[in-house]
Amino acid sequence: MGIENLTNEHRKIVKQMGCFSILEYMKDLSVSPYNATAQYFMAQMGVRRRQVITQLDGNSVTLQAGALQWMTGNVQVKTDVKGVGDFFGKMVKGAVTKESAVKPVYTGNGTVALEPTYKYLILCDVGSWGQSGVTIEDGMFLACDNNVEIGITSRKNVSSALLGNEGWFNVNLKGSGVAVLESNVPEEELIEVTLENGELKIDGRQAVCWTTSLDFTVERTTKTLIGSAASGEGLLNVYRGTGKVLMSPVAPTNSLFSATNSVSSKAADPKSNTLGGIVGGLLS
Repeated sequence: MGIENLTNEHRKIVKQMGCFSILEYMKDLSVSPYNATAQYFMAQMGVRRRQVITQLDGNSVTLQAGALQWMTGNVQVKTDVKGVGDFFGKMVKGAVTKESAVKPVYTGNGTVALEPTYKYLILCDVGSWGQSGVTIEDGMFLACDNNVEIGITSRKNVSSALLGNEGWFNVNLKGSGVAVLESNVPEEELIEVTLENGELKIDGRQAVCWTTSLDFTVERTTKTLIGSAASGEGLLNVYRGTGKVLMSPVAPTNSLFSATNSVSSKAADPKSNTLGGIVGGLLS
């Protein structure tokens, strides 16, 4: 079995970790004459098609449902469902995390290519996040190897769920393997804050990944409701403990287009707790 012209002067492997490689289209030749100009300037700004290429050598990977584009070799596909009870549990997890309930597992020897995307792809060393693993925002999970355990983590208190605009549950990844995450902004723009028994306060949902063991609460900017109203900040998302947080410089959304296609996307998160102000303070 051989694969020719996967990489060339226009398509190059730009990152590799574990069994995952990121193939980037440096110049996209499959364009119409009508949008060639836009595609040219997109490439100049780093807005390019990217694709995950997985090389299996007797190991296995779990993919987001529907992510496969093509595969070759002796590769078997199965679901991660172990029975009726497990299927029901995964349906519940999928409902609360907004992720696909059942994720296919690819095992064997061969090559597996995922659908290209204009989103930015992050290769995450899950083990570097510690024993508790990393919690990721909804919609970021794309793939992981068999050394990564996929679970869910819930908010530790009512205020963080109701007032933090984060929901009750998120996907949790832990183990010693590699995961592939989809991001609306490039990895180079994500701000990493490391905490040593410290705290980080954020106005809005800019945190996209954080150490699962961190305590997440929602608090007023000052001790009094009047003070919070006077400061104009209202409520803040607070992360405490030892670990790290990755923050996005733009307001998080499910769409790369809506996250980056307006001036307002570079301003405050439209769901910022600042807008909650006094009302949110009364509920805390």
